[in-house]
Amino acid sequence: MYSVFESEVRIRPDDIDMNNHVHSSKYIDYVLMARFEQMTNNYKMSMAEFIEKGMNWVASEVNIKFKRELKFEDGYAVIRTQLAEINGAQARVNFWVLKKSTMKEAASGFFLYTLISLSSGRAMRIPEEIITKYSR
Repeated sequence: MYSVFESEVRIRPDDIDMNNHVHSSKYIDYVLMARFEQMTNNYKMSMAEFIEKGMNWVASEVNIKFKRELKFEDGYAVIRTQLAEINGAQARVNFWVLKKSTMKEAASGFFLYTLISLSSGRAMRIPEEIITKYSR
């Protein structure tokens, strides 16, 4: 099983929709921000390092289940992520968005990321060295 990592995200006024909730699209932003930070801090291979090696990750599928709303007054959300599986060119990452004040789940889901070659723009098999880093 892979490790679970956490990041905090501040809820900003521009994240709020006309129902006084965090807009559904912001949940994707929150997870992407958390993963960007976690790549450097936890996996020890930043997005910049992927780009230097001629690779990049793209989201090829996203699934979100909303459980309870986040509001501006909540202040912060905690984003938990966990690599679920690696298969060929793809990595599935599960996530949970929690209200920081109660640690109750606001949403959960997964991203399916595909590793691409920057030179060709095509999917590429995830190199063994990356699988090893992600398996720690």
